[in-house]
Amino acid sequence: MIAPFYESFGSAIINRFEALLRGVRKGMIVCGLLVGCGLLSGCSQAIETTSSSNAANNPIPKATQDLLVKKGMRINSPIFVRIFKQESELEIWKQKDDGMFYHFKSYPICNWSGKLGPKLKQGDKQAPEGFYRVSRGQMNPNSKYHLSFNLGYPNAYDRSFRRTGANLMVHGDCSSAGCYAMTDALVEEIYAFAREAFAGGQTSFDVHAYPFRMTSKNMKIHKKSHWMRFWRDLKKGHDEFELTRVPPKIRICEKRYHVNPAFADLEYQINPAGPCPGNPGFRPIRKRAPDLTIASTPKIRDPLGQGIEPTHGREQKKPDPGFDSLSLPDDIFSDDFGSLRDGLY
Repeated sequence: MIAPFYESFGSAIINRFEALLRGVRKGMIVCGLLVGCGLLSGCSQAIETTSSSNAANNPIPKATQDLLVKKGMRINSPIFVRIFKQESELEIWKQKDDGMFYHFKSYPICNWSGKLGPKLKQGDKQAPEGFYRVSRGQMNPNSKYHLSFNLGYPNAYDRSFRRTGANLMVHGDCSSAGCYAMTDALVEEIYAFAREAFAGGQTSFDVHAYPFRMTSKNMKIHKKSHWMRFWRDLKKGHDEFELTRVPPKIRICEKRYHVNPAFADLEYQINPAGPCPGNPGFRPIRKRAPDLTIASTPKIRDPLGQGIEPTHGREQKKPDPGFDSLSLPDDIFSDDFGSLRDGLY
């Protein structure tokens, strides 16, 4: 009587184990299909924490610190970042005591995916273009891709077009599925600059991501592009910074970026998809907290360009702080806009 019992018990165990294996295999197949269809983005995995990384606390290399001293820059002064997709370059600019930003260094982007043009939807593997802002809460010291920071896509502009996607990063590992990927060594240095700027009191830094260097020549080359109107708006921000060496104030209304507009300091938030202030139909939303712009009042650059660092290199989830907690009227926005941040970025 004992033998049949053990045989029956063993058979049950084996059957349960085989069922478990079938479930695991099925789950692996589904996951593989999701990845293959682009429903799971490789860059979105950059937010997953693996193990605590000491790389986030590595000091800035001595050679880089020596270059800071040579250029008269402080290690913890505010930073400004520009990305040029076609040229595969990321620039770091540092603020000096005169309130203006000076070019510190250009870093080669190891990899970016997609083509010229903005990101439109989840899974299109497009690296974003536009004006973004990064706060301390968007830094990830435990990224699967060494180190990373979230660009803040979709911003208010992107949401006004109902664009989807999330977790678009600048990260390491030299692998991209919609992000801007650097080598591990370079992302460590970039991450360290952001870390030191936050330690020095900067609450957020701007990242301006462009399709290419916004020269007249490049604009002519791409004049027939579907994105030319969008790129002309980006060029206004690019040219304003080239003139003043101060990141411009960006406001969003009528589904367009507006650079240092007359209503830049308006005390009310505005609908990024609605009319701009002064136009028929404009409806203020709510009182806005103080502006987050880090830089001081813009100053016009010396016509001779003395003391200005060259702009070119080689040839070729926490919300932003500072906004009040007043609720929006229910009839103003649908959920497609996500958490509105003032029509600013």
